[in-house]
Amino acid sequence: MDLGLKGRKAIVCAASKGLGKGCAFALAREGVEVTILARGREALEATAAEIRAATGATVRTLVADITTAEGRAAALAAVPSPDILVNNAGGPPPGDFREWDETAWQAAVNANMVTPIMLMRAVVDGMIARRFGRIVNITSTSVKAPIPTLGLSNGARAGLTGFVAGIARQVVAHNVTINNLLPGPFDTDRLRSVSANLAAKTGRPVEEVREGQRNANPAKRFGNADEFGAFCAFICSAHASYFTGQNVVLDGGAYPGTF
Repeated sequence: MDLGLKGRKAIVCAASKGLGKGCAFALAREGVEVTILARGREALEATAAEIRAATGATVRTLVADITTAEGRAAALAAVPSPDILVNNAGGPPPGDFREWDETAWQAAVNANMVTPIMLMRAVVDGMIARRFGRIVNITSTSVKAPIPTLGLSNGARAGLTGFVAGIARQVVAHNVTINNLLPGPFDTDRLRSVSANLAAKTGRPVEEVREGQRNANPAKRFGNADEFGAFCAFICSAHASYFTGQNVVLDGGAYPGTF
């Protein structure tokens, strides 16, 4: 299927690895001019080279911390009129809520709620004027089923979800959609960090913990970044203009709810 995205311009945040990289790869395959952002230059440039070699697409890089005002300004200067924005930022650390002071909460809310809102605020009017826009926020299944050790993430991402529910309905008439993708257990650095934390707390080997996590999932495996990226690309497509304000769970069936 042709997703109707050839020649569009995209900003993909935190895209040097993991789910952001998967999204950038999938968009590049569709002929999107992709600008990928991350804080580390070496991994970012390696990812850009890999995507260019595999797809032939135009891929630009920007070393920036998207959670800062300076980083966001640099991203918008590099791509002043994006057609697609994929918001993504590393999740806050796991732990016990008793360990987190106000500074920890402010950092989590800034990275996982305020930053994507500020980027949406900056690009949405241009998208409305051009009659095309696709915004995808990578969040977490924790907004539907909170994860006890990820309280910082549960709180910050739930705030973003509530905001998106309102704003998405205000812009869809202009062919601008805003949706959230909620990854479950994907084999990323983030999951490996959570597994290591659990192993340390229980005194079990990390691989034993990971095997238990895999077997606990109905799919009996972790997800991979390529399949996540393909789903993201479809939501960004010309065919998805009637799809907005949704929280799409991608977790191999782990979420047990009916709705």
